[in-house]
Amino acid sequence: MKITRFYATENSESRFVEIDIPIEHGQRDADGNTLHFSNSYPSPNVRFAELPDGMVQSWHHAPARQIVVVLSGELEVGTTDGQTRRWHAGEAFLADDLTGKGHTTKTIGGSARVLFAPLPDGFDIGRWSA
Repeated sequence: MKITRFYATENSESRFVEIDIPIEHGQRDADGNTLHFSNSYPSPNVRFAELPDGMVQSWHHAPARQIVVVLSGELEVGTTDGQTRRWHAGEAFLADDLTGKGHTTKTIGGSARVLFAPLPDGFDIGRWSA
């Protein structure tokens, strides 16, 4: 499964990159279906948020290295190289820019509901990325 990560570069800018989260661990359920899972991680505090219609956030850092899952609505994130990307319900990204100029965020076409799942301290993204 691929998701987008945005991160701070060594020169304090921000960039997007695609990462792969391998879904390799098969497990059968009680009905005989094989479900496939990624490696797990303990999250220090998962929470839900509702972001208002018309929200525009200027340059800011992610408050923590975190997976963000869009549950409803649409979000747009911008990086310092002028790129923007959008995520809809059912899509996820990794906010990983704790330093530098950061990124911009805005809701598109209404409010958005999201789930924040922070990574634990010292989490090695290489555990997932190929």
